[in-house]
Amino acid sequence: MTDREQAWGLLTEFTQSESLRKHALAVEACMRAYAQKFSEDVYLWAVVGLLHDFDYEKWPSLDDHPYKGNEILKERGYSDEIRNAILSHAEYTGVPRVTPMEKALFACDELAGFITAVALVKPGKSLAEVDAKSVRKKMKDKAFARSVNRNDIAQGAAELGVELEEHIAFCIEAMKGISDQLGLEGNVARPA
Repeated sequence: MTDREQAWGLLTEFTQSESLRKHALAVEACMRAYAQKFSEDVYLWAVVGLLHDFDYEKWPSLDDHPYKGNEILKERGYSDEIRNAILSHAEYTGVPRVTPMEKALFACDELAGFITAVALVKPGKSLAEVDAKSVRKKMKDKAFARSVNRNDIAQGAAELGVELEEHIAFCIEAMKGISDQLGLEGNVARPA
């Protein structure tokens, strides 16, 4: 099942938080871009990105996320491929990342959140103001977005087989394509 509309419905059924929904959209954009780059199934990869944290708001503990979501996905007919990729994005599940899709999800998850945090501290709150250099600089600041695991970002790029700087720039560009949906198009005058 790789229907984007159904996946969005599932996400919004379990996730009320606007910031978590935007995170899902950001990861989806990065996954979609990587699927295109690697000539993979864009819709499959996009659904995995969109749904990877859909259960997090209701079940945020390490004992429950992403396990509860995995059960729901199975009940609703999602494939083992999708469910395994989502399980593998959390290091503590012990599910190895073997496929390019699994590696891409892990690589994009923490980074998408970090890029969003960097954009939000820019004067215009815009992805247009973010580049790989500014993200790398913020990664060195341990007090900034301290909940984001920098090692996961670096490890994700390495597992995916791309240089960290290139990976950061690639994800920024992917996210720029949906900056309006992410609320990161900047402080521009919006029609009333």
